[in-house]
Amino acid sequence: MEIWINPACSKCRSAISLLDAEGADYTVRRYLEEAPTEDEIRAVLGRLGLEPWDITRTQEAEAKDMGLKEWPRDAGARDRWVAALAAHPKLIQRPIITADDGSAVVARTEEAVRGALGRG
Repeated sequence: MEIWINPACSKCRSAISLLDAEGADYTVRRYLEEAPTEDEIRAVLGRLGLEPWDITRTQEAEAKDMGLKEWPRDAGARDRWVAALAAHPKLIQRPIITADDGSAVVARTEEAVRGALGRG
């Protein structure tokens, strides 16, 4: 399993602590340093079963500067959202855990992290 984190994020640190406490085998991706490509974002969205606007941190200053809240949320705008997330990874909700079974979860709660652990 892989977890996308920002080390400055308390929810990310909590998720890592829980994974460690459970003895999970995982790799860490500091997604601000190693930004995901548009294809990687699309793949994770597919695993999450979500749309790009569902994992966008619209309260970030960058999002406000870009006017993201006003962007359309439809199939025609999907690529624009994905491109924005790739160009500005700080806007990606975190942490995201991709499990070995092909699923993924935005692991902002202990329950979500435990759910990911159950999937390997």
